[in-house]
Amino acid sequence: MEWRSGIMWIFRNREFTGQMIRSVAGTIVLIVAAEILGGRNAAFAAFFCSIFWCIQHLWEMNRRYCEMRRFAGQIDELLHGSDVPEFRHFREGDLEILRDEISKMTIRLKEQSALLKKDKTSLADALADISHQIRTPLTSLNILLERLKSPELDIETRRRLLREAEGLLAKMEWLMTALLRMSKLETGTISLKKERIQMQGFIAEAVSPFELAMEIHGKECMISGTEGKEFTGDYAWTLEAVQNVIKNGLEYTPDGGMLTICCEENPLYTELRITDSGAGIPKADLPHLFERFYRGKNAGRDSFGIGLALAQMILSRENAVIRAQNAAEGGGQFQIRFYKTMI
Repeated sequence: MEWRSGIMWIFRNREFTGQMIRSVAGTIVLIVAAEILGGRNAAFAAFFCSIFWCIQHLWEMNRRYCEMRRFAGQIDELLHGSDVPEFRHFREGDLEILRDEISKMTIRLKEQSALLKKDKTSLADALADISHQIRTPLTSLNILLERLKSPELDIETRRRLLREAEGLLAKMEWLMTALLRMSKLETGTISLKKERIQMQGFIAEAVSPFELAMEIHGKECMISGTEGKEFTGDYAWTLEAVQNVIKNGLEYTPDGGMLTICCEENPLYTELRITDSGAGIPKADLPHLFERFYRGKNAGRDSFGIGLALAQMILSRENAVIRAQNAAEGGGQFQIRFYKTMI
C-alpha cells in the first residue's frame, strides 16, 4: 500500500511526469531507428532494453521520493511541536547533504525555542519576585497615607510620616531599578564596555555617596593600595557593583567601626578587598550570599537581598569574580578580582 501510494505521489510530480514522457518518446525513437538500421530483432532488443531502463528508473525515482516523503513527514512533526527527529544517514548524495543541513537547522531552532522558553520563565519569575518584594513597602506606604489623613496629627508627626513615606518610595525605586538592570543583563540587551580604569579615582567616587551616612553614624573608611593600580571594565556598571558591595559592608559595620578597602595587583589580576568590622558572615549564609532575594540571618530590616546578586551578575560579565569570606582579623570580607586575561 505504501509503495502504491508512493507511485501515485510521484506521478503527481510534474518533474517525474515530464521525465517519463521524454523517456517514452526516446524509447519509441530508439525502436524505430533500431528497426530501420538492424531489422525486427534489433527493434525487439531496443524495446526490452528501454523497458528495463524505464522500470529501473521508476524504481529508483520511487525510492528517492519515498525518502523525501519520509523526510518531509519528520519536518512536519517538528513544526507541530515534537522533539527533534533523528536524521540518521550512512550514504553520500545530494539528499543526504540536504538531510544533514536541515538536521543542523532543526537542532538550532530547537535551541532557540528552549532559550525563548527560558526567557519567558525568567520574565515570569522576575514579575513574581517584584510582586513579592514590593508588597511589603506598598502595605507600609498605604498605612502611612491612612495615618496622614487624620486631622488630629500635629506638624512634627506629619513631617516624620512624610519622611518615612519618602524613604519607602526611595526603596521601591531602587528595587525596581535594580531588577530592571538585572533583567537587561540576563537578556543580553546591554553591552558592557572595556576601558582602562584608574583604581584610585574609581574607589574615591564609589565611596563618596556614603560619606554623609558614615559621618552621622561615626563610621570610617580606610582606603589603601589604590595608587597606580588599574583594571579593565565598564566604568558605570562596575561602579554600581562595587557600590553595592560597599553598601553591604557598611550595613554590617557597627557605629564607630571601620570599613577597610585594600587593593593589590599582580601580573594575573587586580584584587579589591572590602572588609567590614562587624561580627562576620555566618557559615550557613556564605554559600547563598549572591542568590537573588536571599537575606542572611543578620540582615537588616530594610535589606532586599538583591545588591550582592546584581554585583555578581555585573562582575561575571566583566572577566571578574567576587567571593565572600570571613577575614582572619574578624568581620566579613569580599574579594573582587579583575583578571587581565580571559578566564
